[in-house]
Amino acid sequence: MDALTTPRIGLAPSVVRFLLCAALVAAVSFVGARLTASEIPTWYAGLVKPGWTPPNIAFPIVWTTLYGLMAICLWRLWDRAPQGPDRAKAIWLFLLQLALNGLWTPVFFGLHAVGPALAILLALIVAVLATMRLAFRADEVAGWLLIPYLPWLCYAASLNAAILFLN
Repeated sequence: MDALTTPRIGLAPSVVRFLLCAALVAAVSFVGARLTASEIPTWYAGLVKPGWTPPNIAFPIVWTTLYGLMAICLWRLWDRAPQGPDRAKAIWLFLLQLALNGLWTPVFFGLHAVGPALAILLALIVAVLATMRLAFRADEVAGWLLIPYLPWLCYAASLNAAILFLN
């Protein structure tokens, strides 16, 4: 077995760490989904949206994929990256970006505060860039796992900005 398939600390603790990472990311996803569900056919449906808005079905498909990659990224940082300042900072930045991710939904969909939501989204993009920078240094695979997240966030920011402008 090589370094990519052999857990640093044994299989059982590695599996537990993975499940904890998955549970944390899934909790953020679940809360967001619960807050969003009732607003899609009501408030969100009444907004003027740009022509590049995807169909509503695209959002849960994309977010489920991204949250899965994020959970694996966090697990790799916690379980596979060598101890050191890059690893520790990458984990803290990951948690910061996850908090910002979780904050966007109640601000946008719960409070209908499109402008503040855009500010959160821009801060989230900066936090993800910082997380990626350190993740690549701590564990290259973890860095790569965040690559699809960044363009989606930029796309989401363009949608959020257009909704702000159009409404």
